[in-house]
This record gives sequence, C-alpha cells and structure tokens, in this order.
Amino acid sequence: MIEIPARIGEKARAGQRWLSPLVHLSNNLLSFIGVLLTTTGGVSWLFVLPLQWKGTEVNPYIGILSFLTLPAMFFLGLILVPLGIYFRLRSERRRGVYPETFPPLRWSNSGFRRLVTFIGVATGANVVIGGHFTYSAVNYMDTVSFCGQTCHTVMRPEFAAYQNSPHSRVECVKCHIGPGASWFVRSKLSGVGQVFAVTFNTYDRPIPTPIRDLRPARETCETCHWPQKYGGDRLRILTRFADDEANSATRTVLLMHVGGGNLPGVKDSGIHGVHLGPGVVIEYAHSDSSRQTIPWVRYSDATGRATVYLASGADSQAADRMPRRVMDCMDCHNRPTHAFETPEGAVDGALGVREISPTLPFAKKQSVELVKKAYASRQEAVAIPAAFETYYKDNYPDLYRQRQAEVARSARTVFAIFDRNVFPEMKVNWGTYPNNIGHTDFPGCFRCHDDQHSSADGKKITQDCNSCHNLVAVEEAAPKILTDLGILSPESPPQH
Repeated sequence: MIEIPARIGEKARAGQRWLSPLVHLSNNLLSFIGVLLTTTGGVSWLFVLPLQWKGTEVNPYIGILSFLTLPAMFFLGLILVPLGIYFRLRSERRRGVYPETFPPLRWSNSGFRRLVTFIGVATGANVVIGGHFTYSAVNYMDTVSFCGQTCHTVMRPEFAAYQNSPHSRVECVKCHIGPGASWFVRSKLSGVGQVFAVTFNTYDRPIPTPIRDLRPARETCETCHWPQKYGGDRLRILTRFADDEANSATRTVLLMHVGGGNLPGVKDSGIHGVHLGPGVVIEYAHSDSSRQTIPWVRYSDATGRATVYLASGADSQAADRMPRRVMDCMDCHNRPTHAFETPEGAVDGALGVREISPTLPFAKKQSVELVKKAYASRQEAVAIPAAFETYYKDNYPDLYRQRQAEVARSARTVFAIFDRNVFPEMKVNWGTYPNNIGHTDFPGCFRCHDDQHSSADGKKITQDCNSCHNLVAVEEAAPKILTDLGILSPESPPQH
C-alpha cells in the first residue's frame, strides 16, 4: 500500500529533474515567438478542420491555409522553441550563469508561472483573433477584387474583359481552380514563377495564352455546362451597321446546330455531339503556342475507329514531334469569360443596344476610327470622347446643339469600348487574343475545318457550312423570319 505513492513521487521528481531545466531555458524571446506561431497555427487549423470534413471544399483558398500556411507556421514554431532553448543554454554556460539546481514546478516559481501564463494568453488570444482572421482571410481571398486587383494587377486586361463577360458574377476561383485542395496547390505552385516575375517586373507583355497548366474543363466548366446535354438548334442574330451616314443596319440570321447528347434515333448530334459526344475523342497537334495552327488531327468515334487527318503540305514526321492535346471545351470556347472584342463588333454591339446612338450621322465610321487609332497610353486615349464630340460640333453644329447630351453619352461609350479591349502598357491591342468561336474574325473553326485536312484514303474534314448552321438570312435589313417571329418590327430598335 505504501510502495505505490512512493513510486509516483519518485517518477514526479524524475520528471521535474528534466522538465525544470526546459521551463527555465524556455523563458526567452525566440522560444516565445515559437510558442506563439505554434499555437496560432494549431488553433487556426482547428477552425479550418471542420471545412475539410465536408469532403468538397466550398472555398478553394482553404487549401492554402490547410496545406501550406498553417503547417508552415506550426512547424516553424516547433523549430524556434528548441532553437531558443539551445541559444539560451549556450549563452548561460558561456557566461557561467547556468544554475546547478532549479526551483520546483510550482506556481510560486516565477519562470514556470511566466511560461504557463504566456501559453494561456497566447492560446486564448488566438482562439478569438485567429478564428476571426481565418474566416475573414479565406472569404477575402475568394473575392474577385483579390484576384483581379490586389494580387494580380498585372492581369488588368483579363480583369476588364471579365467584368464585361457573361460570367462576371462567377468568382475567379470557381473556374481557375475549382473544388478540392489538390488543384489549388498545383495552380499556386505553378504560379510561384509568376509572383517573382511581377515582383521584379519581368513578366511577359502581353500575358501569353492559352494557360498550359489550366485545370481540364470537364472538372470546372462542366460542373455547370456539359456537351452531352442536348441543346438542339438555336437561333442567332448578327446585326451589322454600315459606315454610311445613316449607319444602315443589316442582319444575318443563323440556325446553330448546337446538338449534344446521345438521343436514340437522332442521326446528327450537332456541334457538341460530333466533337465531344459519348465515346468521341479528338486529338490534335499544334505548331504554335497559341494553338492556332493545327496540321494533324486524329478523330476517334464512339466505336473506337480512329482516322488521322493531315493538313495539305504538312510533314507527318514533323507533326509527330509537335505538342499534342486532347480536345475539350476550351479549344473552341477559349475565351468564355475573358473575351476581347473586335473594333467593328464592339461598335456594332453598342449601336444595337443604343449605347451609341445609331441616329447620329456616321456614328459607326467615327467610332471605329477613334478606337482603332494607335495610342501610346491609356492617358492619351482619354481624349477619345472629346474627339468624338468635336466631330459633331464641327460637322453637324445644329445637331450637336440640340442633342449634346446624346452625343456626350455616345462619346463615353466609344471610350469605354477602347478601355476594355486595348491596354497599351500591356501591349494588348485589337486581335492580340484570338477567339476560336466562329470563323469570321479569326480562323477559329477553320483551323481544322479548312477543307485542307485529308486522311490517307482521301477523306477530308468537312467545311460544309450546313454541318454547323443554316444561313436563314444573310445581311438583310429586315429578314422575314424575324418579322414572322415577332422579333423585329419596323418601329423596333436594331437587335444584336
């Protein structure tokens, strides 16, 4: 009955013999900093941990806290604690002040009391401050302003295009990173070089595209859109304005065979079905980094039969050495959000919705001339509205006096068109970034569908217009189909 407490007391005294020196030596600034970092990392990690249990991360930036920042902070603190102990031990021994005996680990021991108090205060403060900071930091890093303005100011052209896009309400991280921590870590590690480039002002001008290490579209875009969803046929109306005094409007109407899916009994599955239908795999080789020149294509259908097409004059051996890629959504929809316009197309769009008044004489001609003019900087281009107004003030003084507000509003729109598409400081001009949808402004579809890619048996990749769309009306002032559908009437404004 007496041996048990004696052994416990003996073990307690043995524990104090090695723990008391540690408590004494731990009372130094470096070890205190280590304790602070370790408790901060540990407490913050406890706040983040429940989000990891959800399986799918709501915020991809949680990955940087869970797998990079917090572990780094925690282990750095663990390293600093013994370093502080070592440096104090060496210092006291060198000065001959290292004590031979140590006071017991009781509350009356000032060194022990100081260490316990510091750990308790640091932990309590981290519970309050760390929890709020972690929540606020994660939410802030998920914002568009963080991606487009705070850390990525060099991406001003892309940010401006994003604000004018159909996805302007979708956070950047949803598409560029997607759910889960693995791709978050991969994307940020790949961006380390970009951070140094921005810091030392060595980044490319313009920023090169496409992004080589972009996450596959099937893991990001296809969480909302997917080519297997049957889209059927869709009507598209293209409104163009002439350079004449009346800004004469004409309309081209296309019936787009979007297709998709794998419906029984449907022979033609449209654009999506042919390119990305079930079992269809398209590979291609490109000779340039922008993927605009494609000399080699291999099409594998749903049965697994593969056909290789080689461009006219292309060397098959040279094509074998070129980079290859499996086609996905991004090969056609390469600017789904960061789309830059052409000068004519942008002005036509503004005229169509009357942001530039189509009743102003030569509005189309003057707008295009002003936005296409070479400007050395954005500051120089600020003169665009004044130049637009001066034209009407000099050539149509009566009209200008009567409709000055309308002219001024149109002038501001002309500058806005320039300001969201041209960035002289980044060497981004009209046409810098091609858009592969369609084939009127850039090669787009014709990169492959040029009637020049042939297989060994003479079969060609078709260039038949009706394969993708039917031309219902071509450059007509008032297409009958639009009148029949009630889309257009004599008194209605032009549609774009």
